[in-house]
Amino acid sequence: MPLPTMNPLRPSLAVAMLALLTALPAAAQYRNADAAIKYRQSAMSLQNNHLGRIFAMVNGQAPFDAKVMNENIEIVSLLNSRVQFAAFIEGSDKGNTRAKPEIWAEKDKFSAAVAKSQDDVNKLVAAGKTGNLDQIKAAAGAVGQSCKACHDAYQKPQ
Repeated sequence: MPLPTMNPLRPSLAVAMLALLTALPAAAQYRNADAAIKYRQSAMSLQNNHLGRIFAMVNGQAPFDAKVMNENIEIVSLLNSRVQFAAFIEGSDKGNTRAKPEIWAEKDKFSAAVAKSQDDVNKLVAAGKTGNLDQIKAAAGAVGQSCKACHDAYQKPQ
């Protein structure tokens, strides 16, 4: 009897769902600043993976599949709205991090950058629901710009 095939997206979706379920309690329960740093780096890495899948389809490097596109958009939305920013806690500006101290010194500006990113991701969610590749491209481009702007302002170079 042949083994069932597994959708390669499902493990990532499970990881994202697990991250969501632990995000809110974890934000209040980090063992220390290093744990918060590792948590947010993991969330950013996972989001980057799924944004890469979206941009591959948008840029014609992978075939466009509306279902797969929306699955990836859903994961990005979950990470962007609930997970990745939960771990920017006081004291996690030191250690093995590329986060600039300005995140904590300019909380209002950082919060505005986060809100812009979340707004752009919400627009990507709406565009994804249309199934219209041109609308998705425009919304994905805005997400890329808000990510870049935040990283330029608040991430140390490698």
